Amino acid sequence: MKIVGVSLFVTRLPLVHGFETSSHRKSHLDHILVRFTDESGAEGWGEIASATDPFYSSETVDTALLVAKKYIVPAIVGVEFETPAQLATTWARVRGHEFAKAGFDMAAWSLYSTVRNEPLATSLGGTRTEVAAGVSLGIEASIDALLEEVSRHVDAGYRRVKLKIKPGWDLEPVRAVRAAFPDQDVHVDANGIYSDTDATTALMRSLDEFGLSMIEQPYAPRNFVAHATLQARLDTPICLDEAVVDLDDIGTMVALGAGKILNIKVSRMGGLTVALAAHDLARDAGIPVWCGGMHEFGIGRAANVALSSLANFSYPSDVSASEKYYEKDVISPPVTAEDGMVTVPVAAGLGYTVLPDWIATNTISHEHYGVHA
Repeated sequence: MKIVGVSLFVTRLPLVHGFETSSHRKSHLDHILVRFTDESGAEGWGEIASATDPFYSSETVDTALLVAKKYIVPAIVGVEFETPAQLATTWARVRGHEFAKAGFDMAAWSLYSTVRNEPLATSLGGTRTEVAAGVSLGIEASIDALLEEVSRHVDAGYRRVKLKIKPGWDLEPVRAVRAAFPDQDVHVDANGIYSDTDATTALMRSLDEFGLSMIEQPYAPRNFVAHATLQARLDTPICLDEAVVDLDDIGTMVALGAGKILNIKVSRMGGLTVALAAHDLARDAGIPVWCGGMHEFGIGRAANVALSSLANFSYPSDVSASEKYYEKDVISPPVTAEDGMVTVPVAAGLGYTVLPDWIATNTISHEHYGVHA
């Protein structure tokens, strides 16, 4: 395969329901969609799902676009490659900027599986025909409003409910949800907002009482020691998310006992190539994983579904139906969940049809390099 054209589309979609985490609230998302064209005319699509603001990580839409245009695109236009991992070597010297890299790596895998006429899940080595879907719920204006959201998604069949927490919105919401839904798989996610204090330890030990499947990223991303100390005091498994950016971080996690579960996000780790390696490392270390999300549009969501078909994805992944976030997605058909399960597509490539006209309608800016439609 030889890449003869690359297109970048900064695309905005409104959320059907505002979403609040421990750091900010959002009502729409801007993501960068990446399109590859090879010499045969075949296309591959990827998604740079970085946030608009530097609250989840240091990357933003603006930084990703800069790195993409200045460093990654010039390195790949005109390049021939046999595997996505081989193409990834062209941007290996760029340090960091995992979200930017992830969109290009995803497009490479999409193109690769399309040319091979096989589903992306098959190209990745996945074996499942369907994957369990969890749902991530943001901070609401009241506990009653949160209970309504939980009820709606439990009724829809989602296998796991994740609650965002922050200081002042933690123990009481969790207590209320557990009382209302005693048998539901529930876990909480702090996005690293808590400080390593005796008060936090006491809070986390109180959360231990509610039978949560995991407590995700309570402390700051680089604080492996604090996570290890806390894990030793809890029965509930700690799951690391923002703390694990590269493969070496998994080694640190395991060596320190900083967590018992790993959230593999394609965007956070720099693409499907690294996510595959992370899956294998965690499997060999006895660490179960699940696939987290960044509210991806359908392109990134399709990649997450394919990745979640691998054997060591042991918990429901953030692959909820498109309709949870978007009135109309950028793929057809949209991702759907039946009784909390998402079918892994069997069509070649992403397994869904990308909708270029809808993308164009919602695109804020675009750039084309080399050959383009």
